[in-house]
Amino acid sequence: MDSNGFGHLIEILRKDPKKIVFTEGTDERILEAASRLLSGNFLKPVLVGSPDEIAEAAEKVGYNIRGAEIVDPKNFDRMDEMIDLFMELRGAKAGTREQVAKTLSQANYFGTMLVKMGIADSLLGGATYSTADTVRPALQLIKTKPGNKIVSSCFIMVRSGATGGREVLAMADCAINLYPNEDELVEICGETAACAKIFGVDPKIAFLSYSTNGSGKGEAVDKMHNATMKAKAAYPDLKIEGEMQFDAAVSPRVAQTKFPGSEVAGYANTFIFPDINAGNIGYKIAQRLGNFDAYGPILLGLNAPINDLSRGCNGEEVYSMAIITAALA
Repeated sequence: MDSNGFGHLIEILRKDPKKIVFTEGTDERILEAASRLLSGNFLKPVLVGSPDEIAEAAEKVGYNIRGAEIVDPKNFDRMDEMIDLFMELRGAKAGTREQVAKTLSQANYFGTMLVKMGIADSLLGGATYSTADTVRPALQLIKTKPGNKIVSSCFIMVRSGATGGREVLAMADCAINLYPNEDELVEICGETAACAKIFGVDPKIAFLSYSTNGSGKGEAVDKMHNATMKAKAAYPDLKIEGEMQFDAAVSPRVAQTKFPGSEVAGYANTFIFPDINAGNIGYKIAQRLGNFDAYGPILLGLNAPINDLSRGCNGEEVYSMAIITAALA
C-alpha cells in the first residue's frame, strides 16, 4: 500500500494526528518508516530504545528521524507510575516490584504500557520477535473491548485493476484463533465487518465451507450454518450469507445455480473462514496466485490498536501497517 492506496486513511489522520509506538527503535525498517511518517506530518512515531543507539542506527542507514519522540525504558521519568499501574492490572500475577521492573525493561511490555497510560494511541511491533510476544502483553494489559470475548484478526487484501481502480477484500481469521466455535465466528464477523468499513468496503459477508446452503453434511457444515444464523441475528444491518463454497461466494454465475436469491452470493467481499488452516491457506493463495497485496494480520477486539509485523517485513510494509494501525484508533 502506498500513500495513494489508502489516502483516505491519511486524511483521517491529518485531521486528528495520532502517536504510534514502535517497539524496535533501532531496526532499519522501523527507522525508514519513521522517517517517511515524519516527513508526511500526519502521524507521530514514538521509538522505544536508547536515544544514542537509535540516533547512531539512523545515521548509519541515512534516515532523518529528527522530530521523533524517543523513550528509553532505562531512563523513563514515569517508571514508578508505570510499575504501579502494571501491578494493579496484573494483580497477583505481576510478581514483585523488582520482577515487574525487569518485565518492563522489555520493549514489547514497555511499549504496550505507553499505550495503556495514554502516552501513545497505538503500537506496532514484531519486526524482530514473534506474534505471541506482541499479542501477549496486549491481552494482559490492554485487554479486549467491553462485550468482546476474544482477540481475532483479519487481512485486508488489495489488488490494483487494469483501469486504475482497486479491489479491496477482507479475510478472517487467518492468524489468531485456531478453531473458532460458532459464537467466536460471530464475533470475528462483526469485528471484520467494522474493519472492512474503515477501508471503504461495504461488507458483503460470506461464511465459507465445503458446502453451499445445505448441499453438504457434517459437523463442519453445521458449525458454519449455525454461525451464519447467529451472525444474522446479532448484526441485522449487515449483509451476511452462508454457509457457502468460495465459488458461490465470488462468481455470480455459480451463485445463480448454488445460492439463487442471495444478495451476497456471487458478490462477497468479506470472507469468514471456518478455522485458521483454511484462512491462512486462503489468504496466501489470493496473495501469491491472485496478485493481491496482503495487509495484516490486523488485530481486532482489543481496547486499543496494537498490531504485529512479519519478521520478514520491509520498510514499505512497516509504513503501511503504521497508517492502518493508527487509523484504527
